[in-house]
Amino acid sequence: MTQSTSESNNDSQQSALVSHTLVHDRHSATQNSSVDKTALLALFITDTTIDTQLNDSELASSVVDQRLALYHTQHQRTQQLYTVAASTRPTYLVQTLKTQFAEYQHYLLAQNLDKRGLIDTQPLERLWQQLHVVDDIVADIVRHMPAQQPAGWQLTSQDGQNPLRLPTIGKLKSSKPIADKASLNNYVLSHFGVSSFTYDRGYYIGHVVGYLFSCYFCAHLSVSYNVTALSEQAVSAYEYASLETPHMVRLLQGLDGYCKKRIYQLAVICARLSVYATDKRIEKMLIAEVNDFDKKLQQQHLDVLLLQGMMPESNDSTPLF
Repeated sequence: MTQSTSESNNDSQQSALVSHTLVHDRHSATQNSSVDKTALLALFITDTTIDTQLNDSELASSVVDQRLALYHTQHQRTQQLYTVAASTRPTYLVQTLKTQFAEYQHYLLAQNLDKRGLIDTQPLERLWQQLHVVDDIVADIVRHMPAQQPAGWQLTSQDGQNPLRLPTIGKLKSSKPIADKASLNNYVLSHFGVSSFTYDRGYYIGHVVGYLFSCYFCAHLSVSYNVTALSEQAVSAYEYASLETPHMVRLLQGLDGYCKKRIYQLAVICARLSVYATDKRIEKMLIAEVNDFDKKLQQQHLDVLLLQGMMPESNDSTPLF
């Protein structure tokens, strides 16, 4: 690739990001010139602590502020990633960060639990080894997605769960807290906007490709979900459009078929590696452990021994007659 082509692609990515997200710091491009690769990478390393100590009386007034602070942080670090010089930007950042993702940690857990070899781990292991393809597809999507005003929506999934593993804020209904930057899906969606999960639903502000990714992700996993426009009061002091369904259709019509296909590919990869999919694999192990012997044969032994007034035994070799 020639230098002019590389610079053109870089400019395209920068202009796309600025078009699709809000610029809160107009001097960031100048400031980013002094950011080195180590400092930039540190922005994407997950925090080791997460504040879950707020009591109910503090919660109502603090959740809005926490969400706003999180959104600014998510936006600013992604903006820095795209506005720094190409030589400063980490190569295949997602591969560097994968050990902190909840999806990867859950995969390792399932791998260690699979004593019976019930899971075909080779395709999953190969996919984790080739995780850099996520960065390739994201970069391709960013180059092709049209400029749009950030839109906000809410995604509610079955049982109020958090299948996308969005970073959590405030009190949760049933899910365990997820720290910011601690999931693959959050990493992906951060390139298209900002996101969080509160109580029983996900909140997202950004380009419509993030909405499309979420729909493809849930549909691939057969997770029932519902999407509604994010009300104008949901996230204060952050500019976005609260769009009803007809307007969302218009935005989707602005995406060409190539961009939609790339988003679908990205969603399928993330769905295959998701905590939700891994939970299904672990459930399969659970069923196998529960059914690791011939239950019909044990019933026959039990009936014969009880008729003889004997203490039931579990030895499959016990004579029936």
